[in-house]
Amino acid sequence: MAARTFREFLDVLEEGDETNSITDEISWDLEASAITMLANEFDDRIPVFERIESAIDGARLVGDPYRGPRHRPWDRFARALGLEAGLSGPAYYEAVIDRLRSSHEPTVVEASAAPCKEVVRTGDAASLLEFPWPYIHQGDGGRYANLATLVAPDPDGDWENWSHHRAMIHAASQASVLFLAGEQVPNLYYYEYERRDEPMPVALAIGAGPAVEAASRMWIPVGRSEAAFAGGLQDAPVELVECETNDLHVPASAEVVVEGRVLPNERLDEGPFGDYFGYMNGPRRSMPVLEVDAITHRRAPYLPFCVEGSGVGYSRNSSSTFQTAASGPDATLGLRAAGFDVEMAVPWDFTSRTVWVIAIERSYPGTLHELANFIFTTWGMLHIDFFVFVDADVNPLDPRAALEAIALHADPDRDFHQFGVERMPKVPLNIYQTPDEKGSATVGTSKSKTAKAYVDALADGSRPVQTIGDRAARERARDLLVEAGVDETIFEHDTGGDR
Repeated sequence: MAARTFREFLDVLEEGDETNSITDEISWDLEASAITMLANEFDDRIPVFERIESAIDGARLVGDPYRGPRHRPWDRFARALGLEAGLSGPAYYEAVIDRLRSSHEPTVVEASAAPCKEVVRTGDAASLLEFPWPYIHQGDGGRYANLATLVAPDPDGDWENWSHHRAMIHAASQASVLFLAGEQVPNLYYYEYERRDEPMPVALAIGAGPAVEAASRMWIPVGRSEAAFAGGLQDAPVELVECETNDLHVPASAEVVVEGRVLPNERLDEGPFGDYFGYMNGPRRSMPVLEVDAITHRRAPYLPFCVEGSGVGYSRNSSSTFQTAASGPDATLGLRAAGFDVEMAVPWDFTSRTVWVIAIERSYPGTLHELANFIFTTWGMLHIDFFVFVDADVNPLDPRAALEAIALHADPDRDFHQFGVERMPKVPLNIYQTPDEKGSATVGTSKSKTAKAYVDALADGSRPVQTIGDRAARERARDLLVEAGVDETIFEHDTGGDR
């Protein structure tokens, strides 16, 4: 059975001895993030900070709760969804794709049955400053809520979109939200609400559970219900409840819900922020203003957060895990639905969102260039700059297999393709952009020079015969060594068979 709430997910982690309950008083000012960063770096247990300095109502912090184990990042998420234990990476992808194909429409419960309504504060009584939002990186522009689901409506229909956006806390009733044009909710705001000079009603749900968080990170098409896909992921309907001050519906089990309006034609500073590349992303930019109307929450709420930037190299964090465990299966399904013969689409193991490996059949000449054009211009993949295409029988979750494909089959003169000055969208978070290019949200969809590229590492039927034995022979050799007394953990990096 799937963990449907954030607290049930914490129970799953605790049952596996994968949480570290810290009862000493911890400061939200860099201390919680520093401890979380070290846990991420050493692949240690998930830190749960039980006592936070100056927190009201016993509010607690959880550092990168969705981070997966280093070599099998989907493992914790598979358990959260109630899937079979020990699934290989490809089997996990197919299991999630099956869940996405079997969506469940959400149900609406009364406020009295919604845990997120245990405490309700509206108007001046609702203060963002009473919660221990963490100051995550030295040099950040402020304290952030950066692991949340933002709910926003289509002004001309009944569609309520869920997506992931960070919010920088400015005052008791104000925050700035990172809205990059080209993404679904920002497009609703910039091209619908703001053009009509209307505020956009929103709700920010923090700690809404693994399926909700995953669905808000997925690239679900415009007009489709993320709530229904989240129901599919957890194999049961998501329970929603109506907000106090607008008509939106939010996950009833959320730890905290911030209700408000994104005001038209008003801006506040956002950033700098230590972003997903592992570098400080600046300068400050002007971003839309979230005006708070109400805050509802569970008693002693948990506030999960992500130490962004720690999910690069050999580390993982919540964002990098969501890319592998949620966005990857979703992208695979989406590319198949678009007519491409894709076996798997997977983020590169050492980056969070910039490089992906796609296992595919070359169905016809020009397949890869056509696919590259499609994915570079699809809104959900704006952040991705680089693709490596490998044969369908190569496991893209295995970085050694992907590197082998590049080394053996990609001719730098013939198979490396850079889109150069072709007209491609981009996002202003990339470190290769100048401060001028990062200066405004609209740069994100400019049609200027791009760094987007792909490598064709398909073998074209000319793969050389391996000289070190097939997989079965290697596994037999490993088993014999283990029987002879060799510690099997030394083979953990030989993950080709496990992934």
